[in-house]
Amino acid sequence: MKRVKEIIAEYPGFHVQIDGHTDNVGKPASNLKLSQKRSDAVAAYLVSKHKVDKKRLSGKGWGDTQPVADNKTKEGQAQNRRVDFTVTK
Repeated sequence: MKRVKEIIAEYPGFHVQIDGHTDNVGKPASNLKLSQKRSDAVAAYLVSKHKVDKKRLSGKGWGDTQPVADNKTKEGQAQNRRVDFTVTK
């Protein structure tokens, strides 16, 4: 997270969307809420611990709609429980 904060500081004209994701275990509606909470928690951490301006951050929960690995394995599920960062001007 420290490195993310440093990158945000290096590029003051950019906005960062924090994308929360889950595996496919559980109900889709619950996963969507969980992924949003995950992205919100990362944003709150960056604001409170690293003093990032909250206006430069937004959060988006994607639930299990964008897997990067196969949800049929425990390893794949673990990879799908993640947070990504999307940077825009």
